Amino acid sequence: MRGLFPTAVVLIGIACLVPGVITVARADDAAERAEIDSNVDAALSELHAGVPGSQEIEKQAYGVLVFPAIYKAGFIIGAEHGKGALRVHGKSVGYYSTSGASFGLLAGAEKRSMALMFMTQDALEHFQTSSGWDVGADASVAIVQVGAAGSLDASQLKKQPVVAFVFGTSGLMGNLSLGGTKVSKLDLPADTASGSSAPKQ
Repeated sequence: MRGLFPTAVVLIGIACLVPGVITVARADDAAERAEIDSNVDAALSELHAGVPGSQEIEKQAYGVLVFPAIYKAGFIIGAEHGKGALRVHGKSVGYYSTSGASFGLLAGAEKRSMALMFMTQDALEHFQTSSGWDVGADASVAIVQVGAAGSLDASQLKKQPVVAFVFGTSGLMGNLSLGGTKVSKLDLPADTASGSSAPKQ
């Protein structure tokens, strides 16, 4: 019995610590969700301001996956990574990461933003039910290729299953390929998260 007493004390101590650990983990998750959502809001505002017509396309979309900051670094062979959120009806319903490899001359580090707009319900459901999504291998993804001062033809773009905007502070980036770009879901439950993007009309 004497040998059991210290063990019991240790077990009771662990049991008391577990709720605190869970609370801290949930707080960390909430903070990360809030940071991603804030960055997504800023990225969408930047897209709307820099690319005339993009907001109209977004209103037609069933869902919008936004990666506010995708960082690419390296020389000859570069790696890229970023975190973002999927918005449906203006609410964040899931959080995702993107990663991939890019080939070419990369001077130092480079940052870009990306918004993937799902223009059909089937395209959105296909993405949400996939265990991992290879953007570059999906032939239904159409990359928008116009300058920052150009206007978009909403009637044509909304016919595409998925429309990709890759942009920076000066507008859309041209001559890009999404080959090797993969998207995976983050373990960040979205039950208490929300975004401020305008919902689909």
